[in-house]
Amino acid sequence: MPEESKVSAASAHTVSSYDEELQYLVRRISEMGGLTERMVEESIRALVNSDASLSQKVISDDLIVDDAERQIDEKAVLIIARRQPMASDLREIIASIRIAADLERVGDMAKGIAKRVIAVEGLAQPKKLVRGLEHLSELALTQLKEVLDAFSSRSPEAAAAVRERDEEIDAIYTSLFRELLTYMMEDPRNITACTHLLFCAKNIERIGDHVTNIAESIYYMSTGAQPNTERPKDDETASVSVSAK
Repeated sequence: MPEESKVSAASAHTVSSYDEELQYLVRRISEMGGLTERMVEESIRALVNSDASLSQKVISDDLIVDDAERQIDEKAVLIIARRQPMASDLREIIASIRIAADLERVGDMAKGIAKRVIAVEGLAQPKKLVRGLEHLSELALTQLKEVLDAFSSRSPEAAAAVRERDEEIDAIYTSLFRELLTYMMEDPRNITACTHLLFCAKNIERIGDHVTNIAESIYYMSTGAQPNTERPKDDETASVSVSAK
């Protein structure tokens, strides 16, 4: 084989190998996102149905999410060290590291909710507030799915749209926070169950924050710029107060 052909073949192999490494990151992020999405849904279902077995599954799945983040980090560092990527490739690798970290935290939030299942077992849970938690989680799950779709399509517009809707979760969380405090003030017997539900609600609200982080990483990855508007926030729990009846 002529020398030029050998060089050309080696160059093509290098490009192909590099593309495969980048695709590995994309594939692992997508798998990690799908698992965390399922964990959130199952943790809420376990809470609503007092399903200790399902909650244990969520807790076990968190180990898989943690391992996935480690694999993505290790692969990303290796690619940077070996390939010395620039411009959009470097942004994609850095964004993959950030997104994996946020998905790992979403998994932690789901595990935190699952751990509350045993704590509230046998306690009277106000049905209205449990339904409020379900609604809050449905909104967070919708946004998580949409941001993962934005990652797959590399759409900065879709990512920006998800980011702008974070205040919806904050507003519902504030309302739920106020109702939970009211229930505790009205009847001290509600305090234990409502306290655990408060932690669950906060975990869901934090999932919304991590989804917003992911949206910002996707926007940066796709455009090379940070969003030029301030992150919308509508969490007013710091100013919530209720009066004892």
